Amino acid sequence: MSARLTPVIAGFIPLLDSAVLVVAAEQGFAEQEGIALKLVRETSWANIRDRIAVGHFDVAHMLAPMPIAATLNLTSLAVPMRAPMLLGLGGNAITVTSELWREMAGAGADEYGDPASTGRALADVINAGKVVGKAPLRFGVVHPFSGHAYELRYWLAAADIDPDLDVEISVLAPQIMADALAEGQLDGYCVGEPWNTAAVIAGAGRVATYKQAIWPNSPEKVLGVTQKWANENPETLASLMRALSKAADWCSAPENAELLAATLSRSDLLACSKSLCLPALTGNMQFDQRLITQIPKFLTFSGGVKAMPSPAQGKWFYEQMVRWQQVNASAEALKHVAEVYAPDLYGEALGLTPVLDARTPKLFDDTNH
Repeated sequence: MSARLTPVIAGFIPLLDSAVLVVAAEQGFAEQEGIALKLVRETSWANIRDRIAVGHFDVAHMLAPMPIAATLNLTSLAVPMRAPMLLGLGGNAITVTSELWREMAGAGADEYGDPASTGRALADVINAGKVVGKAPLRFGVVHPFSGHAYELRYWLAAADIDPDLDVEISVLAPQIMADALAEGQLDGYCVGEPWNTAAVIAGAGRVATYKQAIWPNSPEKVLGVTQKWANENPETLASLMRALSKAADWCSAPENAELLAATLSRSDLLACSKSLCLPALTGNMQFDQRLITQIPKFLTFSGGVKAMPSPAQGKWFYEQMVRWQQVNASAEALKHVAEVYAPDLYGEALGLTPVLDARTPKLFDDTNH
């Protein structure tokens, strides 16, 4: 390691949206900014949360709501955090077993994943199951404080399915979701790519709907950093974000998709086949064994202003925490949320003017909520 480079240790989970950190290290963008970026693969989001809290990691690939939960003292080893940069938009889907999809299709579910249509169909299946005494369906999410959990709950509730009474929701690591579905331990799950595609290719699952249809262009992963580390290392953080912005632009270039997929598939990263990575990177999503459909911006990476966090994004996550009784609503908490998602650190690092948007992000057309 060159003496002129500043070491930064980053934790990540094997998902496609770790790509920005991977590319910053692999393509030299971090080194260009004076950073020696070391990536450490972790197995669960709980480990990411705990290891950054105790200082094993300087920064981390992190679930977008997680810095809010830590700052509001809702998790173990909670510490004040910042989400100074968005690492990926979209990229999640809700996948169900092939058997459940057949029932939903029989109830009129849109084959292209319209969330209102598929939600209504699922409600019909659940209500029919209640009549004959079937056990509740079992769904998986990656963490209680995750976009996955809130998107799944929002989709269910919009169809008048009570996420706490009508189904069972459990937490599993992303990379074992497809196996759990195949083994009959789950009826469905919400996870990031490539672990929806893994179930589809294996013939075990079918994509029912996806994040871009529920909350278009919404943050999925962020750069997570403790407030303490950000305060003590402002220049290093600024340099890192400049490197990550360049890496994000590289990831978003269509001509780099093949190389990006090959890199991410390596055994030390996602440890999967290249073919599992390409659908989300190109937008050519395979919903089942026969249907491949183009979804623009299914998963997007971009530097510049698009990677700038907004208090409105944090506010929506916080509102879901309140809605699902994970936290009590308060003006003080909302103030902290705005600070977690404040755009100032990223804006200053890249010389950009923050565009503050106080509006609640618009989700899919939902007349009930």
